[in-house]
Amino acid sequence: MAKRARKSDLVILANRLPVHRAKARDGWEVSPGGLVSALLPTLTRQTGVWVGWAGGTGTPPAPFEHEGFWNVAVELSESEFDNYYGGFSNRTLWPLYHDACRPPLYHRRWWGPYLEVNKRFAEAASEVAAKGAVVLVQDYHLQMVPGMLRELRPDLRIGFFLHIPFPPVELFMQLPWRSQLVEGLLGADVIGFQTKQAAQNFIRLGQRLVGAKASRSVIEHKGRKSRAEAFPISIDVERLESLCRDPKVIARAAQVRHRLGNDRKILLGVDRLDYTKGIDIRLRSMYDLLAKGTKTIDEAVLIQVSVPSREDVDEYIELRSAVEELVGQTNGEFSEVGRMAVHYLRRSLPIDELAAFYLAADVMLVTPLRDGMNLVAKEYVACRLEDTGSLVLSEFTGAAHELDRAILVNPHDVDGMAAGIAQALDMTLPEQQRRMKAMRTKVKRNTVFDWADRFVGALRD
Repeated sequence: MAKRARKSDLVILANRLPVHRAKARDGWEVSPGGLVSALLPTLTRQTGVWVGWAGGTGTPPAPFEHEGFWNVAVELSESEFDNYYGGFSNRTLWPLYHDACRPPLYHRRWWGPYLEVNKRFAEAASEVAAKGAVVLVQDYHLQMVPGMLRELRPDLRIGFFLHIPFPPVELFMQLPWRSQLVEGLLGADVIGFQTKQAAQNFIRLGQRLVGAKASRSVIEHKGRKSRAEAFPISIDVERLESLCRDPKVIARAAQVRHRLGNDRKILLGVDRLDYTKGIDIRLRSMYDLLAKGTKTIDEAVLIQVSVPSREDVDEYIELRSAVEELVGQTNGEFSEVGRMAVHYLRRSLPIDELAAFYLAADVMLVTPLRDGMNLVAKEYVACRLEDTGSLVLSEFTGAAHELDRAILVNPHDVDGMAAGIAQALDMTLPEQQRRMKAMRTKVKRNTVFDWADRFVGALRD
């Protein structure tokens, strides 16, 4: 190893590093995303270390410092990437933890690489963590790391946070490696979830699968105590508010409205192109609104932004085809020359462009089949500086526990969702303002920085 990262009192482990190769020049730049925004200020204050995969399956870069923190890259071979990441993480755990909205696959050949990669992450953390350091392990890719790291370094304070949902007991019990994952997570001092229900699911599994004793949020196992609690994640509210006051963003929002027709209500969906997001059901609801004459294209238009994801996986290829077919069907039947029913963008948008879309939209549609939190809902609320606009939100998101003044819908119910969308389109301005003001107050009280402080603080108590 050409360079060696300094020992640090704070170490973060996540599947990916918080930086990526800069396209325009040599070197690295910080990646976008809520997790990175949440944790980097804490890292840079302490010259912390982030351990993660740098992308690609060749020789990883040597440890390097970037903007006040160290990056330590973990090596993945092509086979390990396919089995640990593409297989066990995303075809076993991902669908299982999202209510099995697609059948999880339980291939034994994926389990070994998952263990091996988790062990590699644990060893990397052990090498760079100072005595008594705080180590924050992030998400479902690394659920065995806390237990492995505890064996290597019993002096550490270890936290684990799950960003996606945690399934009910009945679903989790399908997993052939259920006891091993629970044991792995119990290596952490604090195990964080998005909701209280998810934390309770885990506590019940600990009692059932490994004989742990529990009292409220405290679980005792093998002479150690862990806490399983809810730490709902959030967003950088101040950054979004600042963007929405930017004259360029305001002008772009006005341009979007003008191009679509200032006399029309704009509906907006922004999602990763993933089968958990319910994009196809949302499009069917839009189709029904128009087919039944509840709304016309002169009254409402939908912008659907779908960020490409895992495009070489069969389920995602099928989803993309279904979504594009629904867009084509809706536009073919209801659009007029120069006036579309649905505008479909299959690409990622920069944050300033997204902020302009949030400003332009009268109604935000956030209707996943299941989601740990869903930060898009909070981003839209943060951008509504005048307390206008309506949010149609799936009951099955973590955000629904906080944003309870949204129009809550069952994303499996096409008719119910269509009715919720119609309600949002017809909502009076005073009602919009009452609901949005209450939601904005909640979002501003719990920012991404509050989340980071609470989670790290719980480890230091």
